[in-house]
Amino acid sequence: MKKKLITIVIGAMLCAGLFAGCGQSDTKQDKAAGTESAKQAETKDEGDKGSQEEKELTGTIDDIKDFMFVVTDDKDTPYSFTFDEKPDGLEGVASGDKVTVKYTGTISEVDPFEGKIISVEKAE
Repeated sequence: MKKKLITIVIGAMLCAGLFAGCGQSDTKQDKAAGTESAKQAETKDEGDKGSQEEKELTGTIDDIKDFMFVVTDDKDTPYSFTFDEKPDGLEGVASGDKVTVKYTGTISEVDPFEGKIISVEKAE
C-alpha cells in the first residue's frame, strides 16, 4: 500500500513539474525572434524588388505538362518552370522546339521556380 502511494505521489510531482516547465515563456527570446523575423521580411522585400525585372532564357523545351515545363539551355542545364495558368505561347510549342521564355523571379537547377512566366515564344 505504501509503495502505491509513493508511486502516485512521485507521478503527480513529475506531472506538475512538466506542466510548470512548459508553461513558462521567455519574453527576451520572443522579442529577439520578432526582430529576426522583421529583418528577414525586409531582406525578402528587397529581393522581390530585384526579381520583378523581366529576364529571358533561350533553350530547347524538353517536357511539357499541365503545371510545368522544362527548358534546357545551350550548356545542357535544365530549368523547370511551374505555373498555375498556362502562359502565353505555350500552346504553340512542342517538345524539342527552341524557345525563349520571358519571366520574372529566379530560376535554379535545384530549387523550384519562384516567379511568373510572362511568355513562351519559338526562337529561330
